[in-house]
Amino acid sequence: MSEKSMMQRMLAGEQYVADDPEIAAAIARAQGLTHRINTADPTDADGLRELFTELLGGFGEGSEIRPPFRCDYGSQTTIGSGCFANFGLVVLDVATVTLGDDVQIGPNVQLLTATHPLEPGPRRDKWESAEPIVIGDNVWLGGGVIVCPGVTIGADTVVGAGSVVTRDLPAGVVAVGSPARVVREL
Repeated sequence: MSEKSMMQRMLAGEQYVADDPEIAAAIARAQGLTHRINTADPTDADGLRELFTELLGGFGEGSEIRPPFRCDYGSQTTIGSGCFANFGLVVLDVATVTLGDDVQIGPNVQLLTATHPLEPGPRRDKWESAEPIVIGDNVWLGGGVIVCPGVTIGADTVVGAGSVVTRDLPAGVVAVGSPARVVREL
């Protein structure tokens, strides 16, 4: 039985070191496509849709992302239909990032699946891992929101601008702060 490659370990949610040629190729692919996205004519909606469709694991009908846009892989990110992301979305999609339908994302939002060991030795040795992020249908993430690894946000929830979401949020609530906490039900 052969040992898993670092790419296989990454995709399985295990600790890995990003020194695998497959990882390097996937990152280079994403960097090339995001460069094309970020330098494209912003009024060329069809051209941008084509590039996002090529980059992402899924890009739903009627969805729009306004460049600039950054991601690690793109292929690990699935965006439902009718979604809108304003300028400056960052998606560190080492693990999967799944957005439902009709998600609204303010400017400069960060969806961060990547994590690193707390212990200094393994961190110095460049080990890392990731935990998936799931954003439910009709969620609104205000400007500057940061969603941390492993978080699920329930449908119809609103996260206030500048909040840092470190734990799961239920459906149908308003959450604000750092760390984000539920302040009311909708």
